[in-house]
Amino acid sequence: MSTAEPARLVWVKSSYSGGEGGECLEAAAAPGAIHIRDSKAPAEAHLTFPAPQWSAFVRYAVRYVK
Repeated sequence: MSTAEPARLVWVKSSYSGGEGGECLEAAAAPGAIHIRDSKAPAEAHLTFPAPQWSAFVRYAVRYVK
């Protein structure tokens, strides 16, 4: 797991997010982990995934979700 402090992470909004503040996700990369949060509630809890599991999810999503 990452030891990065959430306040020090650089959050990037999903390219699928619209400009109207609807259903938006933000992601931040840290050594060995990916953090995901709701852009409408950045101060709330976020999810942390180990990098290998996140990579597996992305491979699945690219292949099966269209």
